[in-house]
Amino acid sequence: MESGVGWHRSSTVITPRTRNASQKIATITVIGRDKTGVIARITNYLFERGANIESLEEQVKRGQFSMLLEASWNSERFDPESLRSGLANLARSLEMDINVHFLEQHRRQRMAVMVTSEPCCLEVLLARCRSGKLTADPVLVLSNRAELAPVAARHGVEFVQIPWHERKEAEVTALRTLEDHSVDFVVLARFMKILSPNFVWRFPKKIINIHPSLLPSFPGAQAYRQAWERGVKIAGVTAHFVTMNLDEGPIITQGCFRIGPQMRLTDIIKAGQKLEARVLLKAVRLFLSNRLQVSWGVVSEC
Repeated sequence: MESGVGWHRSSTVITPRTRNASQKIATITVIGRDKTGVIARITNYLFERGANIESLEEQVKRGQFSMLLEASWNSERFDPESLRSGLANLARSLEMDINVHFLEQHRRQRMAVMVTSEPCCLEVLLARCRSGKLTADPVLVLSNRAELAPVAARHGVEFVQIPWHERKEAEVTALRTLEDHSVDFVVLARFMKILSPNFVWRFPKKIINIHPSLLPSFPGAQAYRQAWERGVKIAGVTAHFVTMNLDEGPIITQGCFRIGPQMRLTDIIKAGQKLEARVLLKAVRLFLSNRLQVSWGVVSEC
């Protein structure tokens, strides 16, 4: 599940340059009330500290400013603690929330899996990580319910339950937990809560969701029921990046199955659930390969 809002203004993305192994990379997110001069002050600060701006995207909705910036440094000019401290001072001055995430290009990515109560996708992801067939480190299973705690324990992964009665409070706790675990990317393995733009923006192109339909058909809840009621002959599932718009993020991969004339809704759900884990696993593998490129909302392999 994910957020669904339309943005009033958005910028053009600067195309990333080719990176070399000696570069140090940081992703910086900025969120706060829209005001003049924010982009200039942040980019000037980075320029003065020897940064190259790899990509920049800013959007405004109802007076809220959000910016995603990726910067790189040569090793000898990179001081992460000074950068973090300087951005914290800048955040106070601008009265905005500025977060920085440092990317270590050659280490295994740290993965968090967010779930509700369906075990299949979680089981497959953790089993593949444990066997070494998925090159990520699962550092956290985060859920709004307690049912899947035994699955995480069986695979030796920390489980954190966060009540989701109030979305804003729950997301603040979830974001703090993800930061405490130095999470690089998030997988929504049938997490049945809608995430706000504030949450999604902090993990741009780093939240992967599995949706039980062949998007763009049947977005939103009860997708299998929608397919059954409409009498479709082919159904499927979609793994996609999460964006601000509900179930409209760039598609990574899909899988499908035929619906026979005698299949009931329960049969369709069972067939789809078997496929969900395989398609989600494939999407995570593609993400970890570093070969995915998103351009104009379309994912391609490079």
